Amino acid sequence: MSQTVDRALSILPLLAEGPADLGRVADRLGVHKSTALRLLRTLHEHGFVYRQSDQRYRLGARLIALAQEAMENLDVREIAHPHLVRLNESCGHTVHLAVYEENEVLYIDKVESRYPVRMYSRIGKPVAITVAAVAKLLLADLPESERRAVAEKLDYPLYTARSTPNADSFVKELAKVREQGWATDLGGHEESINCVAAPIRGADGRVVAAMSVSAPNVVVTADELLTLLPLVRRTADAISGEYSGRTPVQHPEHHPEKDTV
Repeated sequence: MSQTVDRALSILPLLAEGPADLGRVADRLGVHKSTALRLLRTLHEHGFVYRQSDQRYRLGARLIALAQEAMENLDVREIAHPHLVRLNESCGHTVHLAVYEENEVLYIDKVESRYPVRMYSRIGKPVAITVAAVAKLLLADLPESERRAVAEKLDYPLYTARSTPNADSFVKELAKVREQGWATDLGGHEESINCVAAPIRGADGRVVAAMSVSAPNVVVTADELLTLLPLVRRTADAISGEYSGRTPVQHPEHHPEKDTV
């Protein structure tokens, strides 16, 4: 029975590559055509595969609908929270989780620092979208034309001397963030607060959320905070892996002195 289930499940990734005829399915499984046909018929009865008029098979609508329903019912906050807590216990700093919804970037989870100094941020509160590291990651994942359109609609308040000054600068920053796969806010919102962030991705590779570690200068310097980037990225990858079912990616150690921030 387990071999039959294994063979049936092996058909699905094959058909995800595109429609295939009976012969190709049998060859891929290493079985006789009659065995492959029985498996395909069973999958067809359950709506997991569909037989086209050219006699080739493709993935069925029910499988796609189930996948969509499962994704819609996944709560990234629920999945991420234990990881955020462990990261906080490891480094001691404030950890945030944020999403992009209706043209705003919102915090949906926060684990407080163990230090007496507290950050003024609240779950459900929009972030400073033009400077926040989590916002840069979420907007950087948008298509280029959409990034430009969003950037041109934003205001650019100069919170500090390091704040993003205009749309052109923001678009350039988003392109850089998209390429490197992580982001920082080093005194862009508050002079004394620094932040490093990493993306959380769904099964399709798109960024569904972003997480960050933030700390004031009185606790750690910006350079010291940047040394936590590998840990932050590993945590984000672990959340991504659990959220999407993928194996987390291991990143090489980060050397901040080699980066332009």
